[in-house]
Amino acid sequence: MVMTDLLKAEEIKKALDAFAAETFDPKKFFDLVGMTAMSAESVKQVFRVLDVDGSGFIEEEELKFVLKGFSEDGRDLTDDETRVFLKAADKDGDGKIGIDEFEAMVHE
Repeated sequence: MVMTDLLKAEEIKKALDAFAAETFDPKKFFDLVGMTAMSAESVKQVFRVLDVDGSGFIEEEELKFVLKGFSEDGRDLTDDETRVFLKAADKDGDGKIGIDEFEAMVHE
């Protein structure tokens, strides 16, 4: 499955363009790309696409490249952006984002 099976390509592009030179805000990005209106199960499908190694978690190293999971044109997150994103989503403090943590962040 690819991201455009789950989200509209034009919404992905619009969301990526919004953060091309701006500090990444995951909640605003999820809203722009249309994820906040999706069901919990659909958000979890997006998570599975982003979980490149299939571990069931998005670790810090995967998180750095999360925008490329939406489109190969996506930029890498800076180290600071990655840390802020991880801190915002990692509710149990284990240093990685689980599928339920991801879904909760999208819908909070």
